[in-house]
Amino acid sequence: MVCWFVGLEVSAWKGRDVVQVLDFSRGMLEELFSCADRMARALGEGRVPSLLEGRVVSLAFFEPSTRTRMSFEAAAKRLGARTIGFASGVGTSVEKGESFADTVRMLDAYSDIIVVRHRYEGAALFASEVAEAPVINGGDGKQHHPTQAMIDLYTIRRLRGSVDGLVVGVLGDLRYGRAANSFILGLSLYRPRAVYLVSPPQLRARRETLMVLEDRGIHYVEAGSLEEVLGELDILYVTRIQRERFPDPGEYERVKGSYRVTRRLLEERARPELRVLHPLPRVGEISYDVDSTRYQAYFLQARMGVPVRMALLSLVASGECGV
Repeated sequence: MVCWFVGLEVSAWKGRDVVQVLDFSRGMLEELFSCADRMARALGEGRVPSLLEGRVVSLAFFEPSTRTRMSFEAAAKRLGARTIGFASGVGTSVEKGESFADTVRMLDAYSDIIVVRHRYEGAALFASEVAEAPVINGGDGKQHHPTQAMIDLYTIRRLRGSVDGLVVGVLGDLRYGRAANSFILGLSLYRPRAVYLVSPPQLRARRETLMVLEDRGIHYVEAGSLEEVLGELDILYVTRIQRERFPDPGEYERVKGSYRVTRRLLEERARPELRVLHPLPRVGEISYDVDSTRYQAYFLQARMGVPVRMALLSLVASGECGV
């Protein structure tokens, strides 16, 4: 039986690789979010069906991760799947010199879905070309983290009903930060009223990212100071400056500590309706005194990782939500 949602076959998800957020239409994201709503309700009511009973999900994390790896693992296990994999290349045959392609082929032989996280850009796309099983990008290189962008957009949808018509600020490392890049690309699938890109000059968004906004008619402004735009924002998306992404350690030293969001700053300049998101972990760019304010939404954002990834795994595995 074929079910329909906003004009798309549910089966459009079945067996899909998830490499970058722009591989999906707004309609497909809305389908995912509708399924995530149902997953969240099922979790709250303690009635999650074992939709992935008998399936194996590989978590191939060649880079350290806490939230992405554990939420994928929790999502898979909540749905009845078993998980295998590793949290870094240490202790695997990669240390013996095994090629990435051969490691992917091994995972393909053992599992039904492969989640890959890697420091090199293009690793997930390459894995999707090698493997027969669907590959989900858990973050690769400096540009793509599609499932984080899905969680971010879903969180805004939960908070405000839609991304359309909102003024969104993105603060931090917009050049090397893959979460920020994916979020900006994801915004282009919607119709925000304006997007403010706030960063030190050395960390401005990549030209190819800006071109996507321009091609899709999204009004954006590059700014050097949060203070000058904070009062206009509905959503503030903050990211850390990641030492591990910089090709030049000296460049990192010059820009670290460039910005800090505090309770005082928000209370003095922000609209009461503003909500602050952050993909986490934070390392000083949001002070802890923000945690108890009305503005804080990053802990909700972190919690939404499980229902969104449950929905994603279910749709990719079967083409159906199942709840």
